[in-house]
Amino acid sequence: MAASAGPEIERLIGLLAKLPGLGPRSARRAALALLKRRDQLLNPLADALSEAAARVKTCQVCGSLDTQDPCAICADSQRDASLICVVEEVGALWAMERAGAFRGRYHVLGGLLSALDGVGPDAIRVGPLVNRAADPAVREVILALPATVDGQTTAHYLADRLTNADVSVTMLARGVPVGGELDWLDDGTIAQAMRARRPA
Repeated sequence: MAASAGPEIERLIGLLAKLPGLGPRSARRAALALLKRRDQLLNPLADALSEAAARVKTCQVCGSLDTQDPCAICADSQRDASLICVVEEVGALWAMERAGAFRGRYHVLGGLLSALDGVGPDAIRVGPLVNRAADPAVREVILALPATVDGQTTAHYLADRLTNADVSVTMLARGVPVGGELDWLDDGTIAQAMRARRPA
């Protein structure tokens, strides 16, 4: 970092560099942009961060983030309480909501099982999911987890844990994306699409 920057600027750059997708160089550019546009960017951002820190909380039901607890989705009586969609993090929940294809409830695990990283079942929200699935009103648990080794390991573990609950456990379909061309897809995606084929 530049030796001419004061400690306040160095601290700002250091904190920005901790954000996903921002390295030291990007953090310096972002800090400079914020400082150059203090009234339009820096001050409103500082206010928004302060307000979010004070008001945003974790939903005790599903694990999402909101200014109310339970969150707006859990409190919405129009949502289908018989469906629970399990996601890794809140960002995946937001992606599902943007798609507008799901009108049930969610469960945010807060991570994935990973033997390499030492993340076991107690480190993610497995127990609360099992408890929620035991509710007679729940008929299906949809595992919307990443198609990675950790994601699939977590999905198999959850399916095993939910065998005693009287629910159907399903996973999102995987395969050829809408608008995708076979020449551009990797072998694993094509193989999965072939296994998950359905009647035309």
